[in-house]
Amino acid sequence: MRPWLSMCLAVLTATGPAMLPGPAYAAPVGRPSTRIQHVVVIFQENVSFDHYFGTYPVALNPKGEPPFHALPNTPTVNGLSRALLTINPNLNPANGAGAANPFRFDRSQQLTQDQDHDYAAEQMAFDHGLMDLFPANTGTAGPPPGPPTPAVDTTGQVMGYYDGNSVTALWNYAQFFSMSDNSYDTNFGPSTPGAINLISGQTNGVVQSVNAGGSVIDAGDGTATLISDADPVGDVCSSNSQVQFGGKNIGDLLNAAGVTWGFFEGGFNLSLVNANSTTGCRRSTTSAIIGVKKADYIPHHQPFQYYASTANPTHARPTSVATIGHQGDAANHQYDLEDFYAAVQAGNFPSVSFLKASAFQDGHAGYSDPLDEQAFIVHVINFLENRPEWPSTAVVILYDDSDGWYDHQMSPIVNHSQTAADMLTGTGVCGNASPALAGYTGNPHPQGRCGYGPRQPFLVISPWAKHNFVDHTVTDQTSVLRFIEDNWLGGERITGSFDALANSVTPMFDFEQNPGNGRLILNEKTGEVVSAGHSFGDHGRRF
Repeated sequence: MRPWLSMCLAVLTATGPAMLPGPAYAAPVGRPSTRIQHVVVIFQENVSFDHYFGTYPVALNPKGEPPFHALPNTPTVNGLSRALLTINPNLNPANGAGAANPFRFDRSQQLTQDQDHDYAAEQMAFDHGLMDLFPANTGTAGPPPGPPTPAVDTTGQVMGYYDGNSVTALWNYAQFFSMSDNSYDTNFGPSTPGAINLISGQTNGVVQSVNAGGSVIDAGDGTATLISDADPVGDVCSSNSQVQFGGKNIGDLLNAAGVTWGFFEGGFNLSLVNANSTTGCRRSTTSAIIGVKKADYIPHHQPFQYYASTANPTHARPTSVATIGHQGDAANHQYDLEDFYAAVQAGNFPSVSFLKASAFQDGHAGYSDPLDEQAFIVHVINFLENRPEWPSTAVVILYDDSDGWYDHQMSPIVNHSQTAADMLTGTGVCGNASPALAGYTGNPHPQGRCGYGPRQPFLVISPWAKHNFVDHTVTDQTSVLRFIEDNWLGGERITGSFDALANSVTPMFDFEQNPGNGRLILNEKTGEVVSAGHSFGDHGRRF
């Protein structure tokens, strides 16, 4: 291992991120301890920070594309510097020499290739923290449709990024609310580990594995650790490769405290009929933007299905709208997206809601795209902003993994691992494998949890979010867990979870400000501002 990285790894493992103050005030378990009574987590797919925000807040603004002009005094982010844009250390895959520089995808280039985002591939792309082997390890050759762009015909496509003319809505939300430029995937790897980390922070604890092969690493105590994708055991839509977890997730903790919650995913209701007459697990949507057809429901994107305590393997429907979010109903807190809208409109807004788009709108390269994703996110937030509960609501937008897209920032490594799949600091090595996080039964430091992984976008939209604010606090996917645990559960933690290391997202809020009406209505197709609320904050800040 290189000496400078060894020193950094040792310090980070010993201390973890700095802890932040707890909840705003003490409250009985089950009651919110801040002004947030409803948190809605929009969990999207496969985006690195630089892929969406590398040039924020500066957009190219070519003719015919939705323009983006930053508000006065917009803070900068840790994005792509002039040097990284023009003499990048990644090599040109076409000739093995010269820079593979980041390049802008035009708004017409929405269909891109799915990059390699496996646990080992991402670590090799990081190259001991030099961040210079992305085309060689995670890149997939294109091209997308549209005018020629440098490197898209090669694995250099992995260096591509969008700006505020394509991801216009996300840039506008960052302008008027709060974003982070220092938030990370909890572990390296693809969708399923990211989804499990969102709800438990604990990818150890696989107690049943069926045809999962290299997706799991034996922990040596009768359990295993998941490092790749596998479907949940028993889900009627699962493929042949399946796993099940033991231990607890945030749903178990919320149930014990009597807090209403639900996971809402497009396509989960198997009785709905498509325009092409398909139903069940075959139900799918063809994107009007990129022309790709994809099943709406993807089993390995539904984390609560991996735990017997919170699973709804048959996709049973809720007894009524009034039972959505409540313990004891047949649906067991697992629903379709349409159930979220129905419940909120009926005045039955769960305290904690996780939202997963139908696949064509989840942002995953290869079958989704930024414009379809934007339509989904804006539709949800416009809906919520017009509800009477909006003054006590916070929406969090984050991602399950980076898809392998280039990002220039090395992540802090707070948990080490030494397995055949680890490649961060040498063959079979991610740090020195010193004890850090326990397994779900308390067994010391099971392997296969190298992290933090790649940097990703993270936004908070709420009347109580700081305005036009960039947070530099180190956070990860389990920072959402920590906020929920602190706000409703008196700070309870999950055994062996990264939630014990995670910083809170509370620096992205200002609970002392005058929030005004805190509404920003955007156009679903373009992401442009339709209307904005008046006074926001008591420091002269305005929409």
